[in-house]
Amino acid sequence: MTEDLINEHVKWIVSVDRRLILMQFMKKHMIANASEVAQETQRSTQNISHAIKEFEDKDLIECLTPSKTTWKKYVLTDMGKTVMEKMDGKFI
Repeated sequence: MTEDLINEHVKWIVSVDRRLILMQFMKKHMIANASEVAQETQRSTQNISHAIKEFEDKDLIECLTPSKTTWKKYVLTDMGKTVMEKMDGKFI
């Protein structure tokens, strides 16, 4: 994991509210699902689901229950945790 890639991820997350909201939620909770994040943050489930998909595409989050079609549970990957540590105290 290069420092440049970590910094790119931080900029990418901070640039869009839904991504920042998801990362803030993940800091407080080890496991998340879209509806829990949406309810706690007053965002739509669709908005949070979009952020989760974006995080998955960047390998920042992974699904613990991929065989399920609803109520999927997610955790941060090692890269996601590294990016969170970089953001901690500055952005989250």
